[in-house]
Amino acid sequence: MSTFSIFLVLITIVCFLLIIVVMVQNPKGGGLSSSLGGSTQMGGVQKTTDFLDKSTWTLATVLIVLIILSSLSFTGSLSDANSKLINEKEAAAPKTVAPAPAKPMETPKK
Repeated sequence: MSTFSIFLVLITIVCFLLIIVVMVQNPKGGGLSSSLGGSTQMGGVQKTTDFLDKSTWTLATVLIVLIILSSLSFTGSLSDANSKLINEKEAAAPKTVAPAPAKPMETPKK
């Protein structure tokens, strides 16, 4: 398995985690933190909101870093540079030769 494939798997996992964390949040301040009730459960509402906010930023940062690293590790083996179709088209296409440049016309002398 190439490093590029490993990065693709990691990017997919981080994307799914980021989707889950964002879906748990409520845009109006509710979400998971509103269902926990008072401050006696799991550190309170403020702690849950801080955790969700920090995990969102952390996962977004990890996603950007993984994307940059995957682009650096891409060797191009998946590209179309070695495609048989492209090579066959190049071989079948007739090669045209550009005509020689025309000589400039001389103006008649008076």
